[in-house]
Amino acid sequence: VSVDGFGAGPDQSLEHPLGKGGPELMRWFFPTRAFRSMIGQEGGTDDRFADAGMAGFGAFILGRNMFGPIRGEWPDETWKGWWGDNPPYHAPTFILTHHARAPIVMEGGTTFHFVTDGIEAALDQARAAAGDSDVKIGGGVSTVRQYLLAGAIDELHLAVSPVVLGRGEHLFADI
Repeated sequence: VSVDGFGAGPDQSLEHPLGKGGPELMRWFFPTRAFRSMIGQEGGTDDRFADAGMAGFGAFILGRNMFGPIRGEWPDETWKGWWGDNPPYHAPTFILTHHARAPIVMEGGTTFHFVTDGIEAALDQARAAAGDSDVKIGGGVSTVRQYLLAGAIDELHLAVSPVVLGRGEHLFADI
């Protein structure tokens, strides 16, 4: 998130999934081993902080924009997420959407489940899947904000980038 509270820049689109200026929010993450392994590369800088953002969770919840750029009905079953065959989640991952889709089993233990019944239903399913482990609300900004407004987040892990966006998707809007 930017120092002024934005989790994505303005004018999000297929060409700019994080909005204009949004990639600057993630500049700290790109050289880490955690990110480089997500894109099939080796090496990288120390990623103790980056790795902590993914470690130890039994399930994840993501908004549809975090899963992919497709809006509306699913045109086909070919899109399986931004990450390729082995997404970084390695646990059941619940995607909030208005359009049903069959679960997608991926490499590494990730199965994407598509939830059309709202945030409470997704949280119930994720808790059941996680067992004794925690559930991570993995984003995007709108999804995290919905869970904050519902009082359903116990702990918030934020990486604040030294970037001022000025506008875009504000994490704390209406809170």
